[in-house]
Amino acid sequence: MDKRQGRGKFKKEKPEFDQQIVDLARVTRVTKGGKQMSFRACVVIGNRRGRVGYGVKKGKDVQLAVNKAVNQAKKYMITVPIVHETVPHRVEAKYKAGRVMIKPAPIGSGIIAGSSVRIVLEMAGVPNAAAKILSKTNNKITNIKAIFKALGMFKPVRMRPVRVENLISRGTTRDPDFTSGPKT
Repeated sequence: MDKRQGRGKFKKEKPEFDQQIVDLARVTRVTKGGKQMSFRACVVIGNRRGRVGYGVKKGKDVQLAVNKAVNQAKKYMITVPIVHETVPHRVEAKYKAGRVMIKPAPIGSGIIAGSSVRIVLEMAGVPNAAAKILSKTNNKITNIKAIFKALGMFKPVRMRPVRVENLISRGTTRDPDFTSGPKT
């Protein structure tokens, strides 16, 4: 007989990216047949290790709109450089009416930001940063596009190699091969 003993427990796989709905709006389109109602979803996804993306899509119901937005966000992912548990340097960006500023913060301070900026930085996995929405607009989608423009402005991080000899010569002993004057 091919009967199972008890119920098998399936492990629910952890999704690749965490997602957060930033904005959910009911929108209507007026046609000659009447008003057609749909939902617009703005979703931010990230792996909390430096990769983050956003998507804005519409659908006939909420779940359909969210799924479409998540699929779009997966296509437009960016990598955020994280140096010493914060962002590399201060950056300001403007997209239409939205202006944002992101700057490094000391270790242990956490994310000092509000609204949509905090969500994007948390999804990106930045442990410490200070950010501010400088514009007067409350449009979350415009602010998110400004944030992504700012995150794209970070210069790539280059780590220069450190030689062991250079570390030793910085101490009290001097390198015997090194002379300050011309060779004779």
